[in-house]
Amino acid sequence: MKIVKDGYSLIVGLPVAGVVLGMAAQQWAGRGPALALYALGLLGCLFMLYFFRDPERTTACGEEEFVSAADGTVRSVEYMEEKRFLKCPAVRISVFLSPFNVHVNRHALGGVIREAGYTAGRHLLTLDPRSSEVNEHSSILVEGEKTRCLERQIVGPIVRRVVYWQEAGARVEKGQRLGMMKFGSRMDLYFPSAEVEAVVKRGDKVQAGLTVVARLKKAEA
Repeated sequence: MKIVKDGYSLIVGLPVAGVVLGMAAQQWAGRGPALALYALGLLGCLFMLYFFRDPERTTACGEEEFVSAADGTVRSVEYMEEKRFLKCPAVRISVFLSPFNVHVNRHALGGVIREAGYTAGRHLLTLDPRSSEVNEHSSILVEGEKTRCLERQIVGPIVRRVVYWQEAGARVEKGQRLGMMKFGSRMDLYFPSAEVEAVVKRGDKVQAGLTVVARLKKAEA
């Protein structure tokens, strides 16, 4: 299993901290507290290895189908105006991640990244509908041959970092690794609603790069 390099500092740092604190505890508080700290350091290391896992995946779907950008559960499918990037009515698919989901994100469609940036903001619970707009977040706008997609990684209230690995101008493939949510818990995908329809609903389980969440609308006869 591949491990994301962004997690190396935590994977190494937690057991080191456990050893250092355990040695201090053994000197001042005895063997019991020291063993507890050693165990916490080891368990923390094992969890971080699990959290920063990055499984290989092969995206296999039609050219007119688009995949989830995150593992998790579909929380909502909503229609709204997206005024900043798409500048048109949009369908928004929101996916919520648990600590046990893979947190590596993947592009929903292939194309060219037209815009990529990070926006400072608040740290509301990501269950709050306002969090998509007012929380700190990254926004990646991908323009494909037939439509566009705004991919938004949203920061939660506790651990506050998400990263993306390509900049504006880069060409990306559907299912290619986009970045990672470091304990972040929400990914929103926006598509122009005149061009794209959602094929998932609230409560559906999805996997990044594998589960089809939207498709191009069929041309009217």
